[in-house]
Amino acid sequence: MIGSLMFALHKSRRDLLKLGAAGFVLAAIQPIGLTPVSAQNARVDVEQLMAEGALPDVVEGQANAPITIVEYASMTCSHCAAFANNVYPTLKSKYIDTGKVKYILREFPLDPLATAGFMLARCAGDKREAMIALLFAQQKNWAFVDKPLDGLSNVVKQTGMSQESFEKCLKDQALYDKVNLVRDRGAEKFGVNATPTFFINGKRVSGEMTVDQLDKEITPLLPKG
Repeated sequence: MIGSLMFALHKSRRDLLKLGAAGFVLAAIQPIGLTPVSAQNARVDVEQLMAEGALPDVVEGQANAPITIVEYASMTCSHCAAFANNVYPTLKSKYIDTGKVKYILREFPLDPLATAGFMLARCAGDKREAMIALLFAQQKNWAFVDKPLDGLSNVVKQTGMSQESFEKCLKDQALYDKVNLVRDRGAEKFGVNATPTFFINGKRVSGEMTVDQLDKEITPLLPKG
């Protein structure tokens, strides 16, 4: 599959989208109708949601924060980028940094290019979150260009990653498998079938959120007094 991933990334944006649409990377999220767990505002078991997965969660915020937000996102999803660029800064300053929320972003790639982006973020080690922020901020420079591999390489180089490390990361079969296992578990266990999908203390909220919508979801969950 790694050879297929590299082959896909060398193709044009148009061909890449065709591969994604054909289920090249993601068969698990093909629409099959909403199940109870995938309906808007449905609730999932928080203990299951927070169970250890194929890749370790990167938790932002205090471990004992009263509110836990898990976001399933795709690096090539424009709505995910809009949340990351326009809403997340408020989430961080108002809720994460003040100890009210702990936040976890999980991999849910919708196509081969998104898988590659997540792999590179994991290869960045403790710079994962900075890499994700950069890729979302510059999404149009790599996700929506005719030569996506070149675009992705050019953006990633801004973090100091060498071309050698870039190529080595994208050939890491074990990492590739783990990223997809995170995605598959989200689809199978929690009914994730679109991005972004948020679980706020176990409550499912699908689609891009504004700051006002975020406030409306969080405020009732804050401790009184």
